[in-house]
Amino acid sequence: MKTKVSDAKKAYKMQQWIAGIVLTLGGLLVAIPFIWMILSAFKPESEVLQLTPTLWPETFTAENFIYLFENMNFGVYLKNTIIVVLCSFVGLFFNAMAGYAFAKYKFKGRDKLFYLVLATMMIPGQVTMIPVYLILNQMGLTNTMTGVVLPGLVGAFSIFLFRQFMSTIPDELLEAARLDGASEFRVFMQLILPISKPIMAVQGILTFIAGWNSFLWPLIIANDESLYTLSVGLSLLKGQYGGNFALQMAGSTFMVVPIVIIFIIFQKHIIEGYTISGMK
Repeated sequence: MKTKVSDAKKAYKMQQWIAGIVLTLGGLLVAIPFIWMILSAFKPESEVLQLTPTLWPETFTAENFIYLFENMNFGVYLKNTIIVVLCSFVGLFFNAMAGYAFAKYKFKGRDKLFYLVLATMMIPGQVTMIPVYLILNQMGLTNTMTGVVLPGLVGAFSIFLFRQFMSTIPDELLEAARLDGASEFRVFMQLILPISKPIMAVQGILTFIAGWNSFLWPLIIANDESLYTLSVGLSLLKGQYGGNFALQMAGSTFMVVPIVIIFIIFQKHIIEGYTISGMK
């Protein structure tokens, strides 16, 4: 009997080793293009165009990044992207308030309104871009930073996640705070938000990634290059310097590396964000 158990453990460990080796090799295969892109960003153009490509740069140089900021206005694109991300975090607060209202307040038409919010998740964003553009045009907000950030302040998916999480908070806590004389806003700020730190972290990460990668809407709403984001700037780089691969690698690296770092550090929270959406 002991021999069978021992053999089963050995077989299980062997399977773990095999699975680990396969996953490691698969991870390396997926990571090689990213590693090559990052290292190529520090190569001169002549080295990138060599007939025999090299992974490790023979000559490290930061000229590609310097050129991006001095000649391609990447400093302006970075500033605009940071503005979009910060405004998205302000919208995160509004989403939390909406989710709290749907979770804990009872008012006429609450469920119907929430279903309407959920229904907007089924509509592709590309479909609503034209009416949103026409509305902002009537308001005189086209080609402005306000027009760039305004449609992204609230999102149905974010409201849904907050509502799902806050529905699990016991009502007794809220009633106790109200009996102690706390106002509704104070209950939300000092009780609900601290309890909701996990979902706030999840949504903060997803909001950062969405804001950092914003491309299509800034390209549509803004005609002035001074309002473009990093993603739009990277597209312009590809069009203007299509033959300069080292410069393109530098632009792509500058765009991708922060997202990769954020994902590596907070991947647990990102995965939790999609598991929380299934909570009851």
